[in-house]
Amino acid sequence: MGPAGGSEPPLRLLFAGTPEVAVPSLDLLLASEHEVAAVLTRPDARSGRGRTVTRSPVAQRADAAGVPVLTPRSPREPEFLARLAGLAVDSAPVVAYGALVPQAALDVPRHGWVNLHFSLLPAWRGAAPVQHAIMAGDEVTGASTFRLEAGLDTGPVYGVVTEPIAPRDTAGDLLGRLSVSGARLLLATLDGIAAGTLQPRPQPAEGVSLAPRIEPADARVDWSLPAHVVDRRVRGVVPAPGAWTTWRGDRLRLGPVEPLPTSPGLAPGELSVGRTGVLVGTGGGAVRLGEVQPAGKRVLPAADWARGARPAPGEQLGGDA
Repeated sequence: MGPAGGSEPPLRLLFAGTPEVAVPSLDLLLASEHEVAAVLTRPDARSGRGRTVTRSPVAQRADAAGVPVLTPRSPREPEFLARLAGLAVDSAPVVAYGALVPQAALDVPRHGWVNLHFSLLPAWRGAAPVQHAIMAGDEVTGASTFRLEAGLDTGPVYGVVTEPIAPRDTAGDLLGRLSVSGARLLLATLDGIAAGTLQPRPQPAEGVSLAPRIEPADARVDWSLPAHVVDRRVRGVVPAPGAWTTWRGDRLRLGPVEPLPTSPGLAPGELSVGRTGVLVGTGGGAVRLGEVQPAGKRVLPAADWARGARPAPGEQLGGDA
């Protein structure tokens, strides 16, 4: 690959990102003509059963590449703002950083902060665009690069890529693909900025939708909904925060389910175990359970779980937790 923009010099960058979905973008920028001067990521966090302190996936990748890593508690901290000014970067590409960037920081790079967002803006502004696109039954989504400003994903757009949503896609599947195609879009955007050939265009006023963060309580399955809606809502929260229901007072985590066009007389949440698998009634039709995870136990096929759980005739999922 030749120098970014031909006659224009490459950009000096601060890359801001935190989770695994941001790593393909960092990888592509590290391999490009641009210079990643430093990485901004969220502070180390405790995770897992042992509550061990772990660095973010982006920090780990930057460590391996020998790139300085900045982990302020907030990008509003004067120490971070001073460090940002001292880095003298041209632009700050952002992929799922996880904190609001204040105006004082937005104003520092001469080309601003360029955010890669996993939707076709202005659709699905917010923290969980892929999850909401699947839950809403969208057939197509994509990724957008835009200039970050103080509003929630409201800045002018540099470019987009589209991505069809397959009938069985989970949020994890779709994010995995978008993290790769989005990384290419982000690099192309920065190349265009460096060359002076790319100008962002304001987002249209129509078609705005919001995609707020999905909390665990939002991922509880409502069996009164039709089967095809239950299916979309489950796939939209896999792998995180993870769909769940209740069984005999305990939580039961659910993997993707298969919607069935007819229900063999099952009430919403009612279980039926037979040769065709473990079926659950909904507000319209039924679903076949795939994998389940009882509280404190491993993931297992629904049929294996049912052999141990032995639901009684008419017993239902979804009672009080």
